Amino acid sequence: MAKVRTPRAAWVEAALQALSTGGPEAVRVEALAASLGVSKGGFYWHFKDRQALLDEGLDAWEKVMVEDVITRVEGESDDPRAKFQRLFELAASADFPVELAVRDWARRDAAVAKRVRRVDNRRMQYLRTLFAQLGLDADEVETRSLLVFSLFIGSYFIAAEHEGRSRFEVLQLALDRLLKLP
Repeated sequence: MAKVRTPRAAWVEAALQALSTGGPEAVRVEALAASLGVSKGGFYWHFKDRQALLDEGLDAWEKVMVEDVITRVEGESDDPRAKFQRLFELAASADFPVELAVRDWARRDAAVAKRVRRVDNRRMQYLRTLFAQLGLDADEVETRSLLVFSLFIGSYFIAAEHEGRSRFEVLQLALDRLLKLP
């Protein structure tokens, strides 16, 4: 009977889960192997070392949270308002603990900070493109792009209640306000 190897993607997913709950220090080969119910020997079949796994985890985060989202949004409609709505829905369902862990890690690691800056620049550029499609001037495009991006990132840090409304409802109201043309 042939030996079944733990798929590379399973190691990456386990690493991202560990990152989201304990930071980069929690991404340990032995602990990941235990969580997957395998020996750590299988790890070295896929990765040269722990750093290679961390790098691939960051690659996966970037692909899923940026490029895959943009591809999905662009593939569903030509209307910029519909694109914003779909972007909002996808952002609301995102695995945000990984996002927070990566951002926290970036505060202590220059290479990760550089990657977060690249991701944020890509996201801002996409938002600028969508707002420009609404016919707004450059100042409005930049202002609204920053506000939407801040809303998506910052809302996870706010613990306030919303007087009978759900967080999602309030975020929807905010997005509607930001999409209102002058």
